[in-house]
Amino acid sequence: MKKIVVFSGTTEGRKLAFELANLGADVTVCVATEYGREEQGEHPNITVLSGRKTEPEMADTLAGAALCIDATHPYAVEVTRNVARAAEQAYVPYVRLVRERGKIPQDAIVVDDADEAAKVCKTLSGNILLTTGTKELEPFLALPLCRLYPRVLPSSKNIATLEQAGIPHRNIIAMEGPFSLELNVAIIRQFHIEILVTKDGGTVGGFPEKAEAAKTTGTELIVLRSPEEKGSTYREVLNICREMMT
Repeated sequence: MKKIVVFSGTTEGRKLAFELANLGADVTVCVATEYGREEQGEHPNITVLSGRKTEPEMADTLAGAALCIDATHPYAVEVTRNVARAAEQAYVPYVRLVRERGKIPQDAIVVDDADEAAKVCKTLSGNILLTTGTKELEPFLALPLCRLYPRVLPSSKNIATLEQAGIPHRNIIAMEGPFSLELNVAIIRQFHIEILVTKDGGTVGGFPEKAEAAKTTGTELIVLRSPEEKGSTYREVLNICREMMT
């Protein structure tokens, strides 16, 4: 049984792990949090390791593996860099699974990072739905906190981060996506949102539904530009694994 290590934490990473396990691979899935472990689910051929790893720890995990698959989030640039270097140190072939970008509407405001997005928000009025995660929260804290409506995964760590930042409890939206168009529209209307800040998470990350919800409700859409990267699509990665296991 060939060992394949998947650095995951994304929808496609979880799905790929199950497909490989069903093909008979010995799959080790590395996720950053216990929440990620819970989301991965169970399978006899899948071992889930939770907790953020240093580069040497990644290399140790990769020892003896036939393949390293980097299915981490497209915005986790530093993690991807560390996984690639760890695979090189462990002499394990490395494949980067890239997510197809979403189609950004022409009237959207596209920015490079959260700092730039926060500066744009300062020039606009109204409530802000933040769907970029707690890691990108800090630049927005310079704005009146009553304007911020962060939508985050329902973990105690995320809630604690928002509480420590002083976000009013009534503004915290703790839910797991991706979200349908209808639910995005309902949230925008419920909280009187006038600005939606998002990353380009592609189709898998629910970006089209967010973009369409902004259009439907007349909400200003601010998109954090996704990093340029090279790699293989989900289907291409799966085919590589199938060929390797035959």
